[in-house]
Amino acid sequence: MNQLPLARRAQIIQLIVEGNSLRGTSRIADVSINTVTKLFLDVAEACVKFHSKTVANLHCKRLECDELWSFVYSKDRDSSPDVPGTGSVYTWTAIDPRTKLMVSWYVGLRDQTSANIFMKDVRARVRNRPQITTDGFSAYREAIDDTFGSRVDFAQLIKYYGNKPDDSGEERSGKYGGSEKRIITGNPDLQKATTAHVERHNLTIRMGNRRFQRRTNAFSKKLENHRLSVALFATYYNFVRPHKTLRITPAMAAGLSKRFMTVEDMVLLTHQFPTGPRQKELYI
Repeated sequence: MNQLPLARRAQIIQLIVEGNSLRGTSRIADVSINTVTKLFLDVAEACVKFHSKTVANLHCKRLECDELWSFVYSKDRDSSPDVPGTGSVYTWTAIDPRTKLMVSWYVGLRDQTSANIFMKDVRARVRNRPQITTDGFSAYREAIDDTFGSRVDFAQLIKYYGNKPDDSGEERSGKYGGSEKRIITGNPDLQKATTAHVERHNLTIRMGNRRFQRRTNAFSKKLENHRLSVALFATYYNFVRPHKTLRITPAMAAGLSKRFMTVEDMVLLTHQFPTGPRQKELYI
């Protein structure tokens, strides 16, 4: 089977993780959309397995968690219950503010089930007792209690919009009216209880992943491919792109890697973590 040279495949992946759409990448790299799509899916699936294997046994003094909104196929007002996996989806992320490492991510709904799954993944990757700070969403309390128990220092930064606390799954309404820090479990340092780093990281995701950018038609058409796009970006962010503050990658700062990975290394992950045959996917 014919295969593009490694440098050409790396160019395609780099265009995607730097915020280009698949069709835009196809035009810039002068290859067919089918080629771009297949390469994206193959490398992204390998990145899921690579992250699961590599980002583990971490020592994180502090973690910040948040949820990032996007949608698949259509927004809620246009979605149909007959088409599963459509409408609003949330990308749950956990960031180590010291190393800037994207410790964990999960794509799901903004509900208790997704919170539980996400925090179980965070717990599986951290070996010490961390301080965790989240927003006021109430689902975090049960999820962290079930996964960490008493082995955590947990605080919430509760923001007020229109004089109402932002502690439910409902959309925010009204003007920002201030915030309050609350100790939930353990003995967290409230001076360091913030979600500023993870909220800034939300912008990094939106800038680097075209599917999250607003007012475009580059949104995901399938939930699974939305998840894969997050996996691809997370590997690039953690292992390839130097952080401007650290001047090394987050993975190097966390001791997970001793060198800068390249985009070519990302492409070669498909040899280490091969995927099975797949039908052609155009509408992703």
